[in-house]
Amino acid sequence: MLQLHHLNNSRSQRVLWLLEELQIPYELQTYQRDAKTMLAPPALKALHPLGKSPLVTDDGLILAESGAIIQYLCEQYGPQWIPARGTEEYWHYHYWLHFAEGSLMPPMLLKLVMDKIRTNPMPFFIRPIARGIADKVMKAFVSPNIQNNLAFIEQSLADRQWFAGDRPSGADIQMSFPLEAAVSRGLVPESQQNIRAYVKRIQSRPAYQRALKTGPEYAYAL
Repeated sequence: MLQLHHLNNSRSQRVLWLLEELQIPYELQTYQRDAKTMLAPPALKALHPLGKSPLVTDDGLILAESGAIIQYLCEQYGPQWIPARGTEEYWHYHYWLHFAEGSLMPPMLLKLVMDKIRTNPMPFFIRPIARGIADKVMKAFVSPNIQNNLAFIEQSLADRQWFAGDRPSGADIQMSFPLEAAVSRGLVPESQQNIRAYVKRIQSRPAYQRALKTGPEYAYAL
């Protein structure tokens, strides 16, 4: 039987949501982050050398990376979650499937790193230098990229409810985590109502709510 190896407060939540949408049998193996480092536990390395989640096993296959997992699950168990091949929606589906981790998440992760640099304890004589560098990186690169990405997404959602057409697809599963995280962390201004409405729309789906009840803590649910 298909197994999802699921870490609390992680990208794995979107895979759990997809499994609930597909309504296929699966087993859930849960793991908890280390309370100090917030990293995945060593037990995940027994399954995959990188020791990260999400991870699925299915009939001997071990597959990591959210995008690859979503593509696999949709092709194997839910072809209705992929727009018809060759259509404009099909290519939008692939674009957003890659955009989530290729364009949107990197500056958000950099912001997390810069925030850590600014707030973590350090010798007093290093503190102003480290914080100054972090502030410059944020101002020159990280913040503008986050703002540009979110403005682009806001515009893209102006005339549609879903990223690849008139019904949800695997692209929406993939885009859910970075947008939930962005809203939760206060990166989405009140003026970007299309993004805010989109996050509420996905979180109101019955399958999404089932996934919340099935899995461990997920801090980005509104």
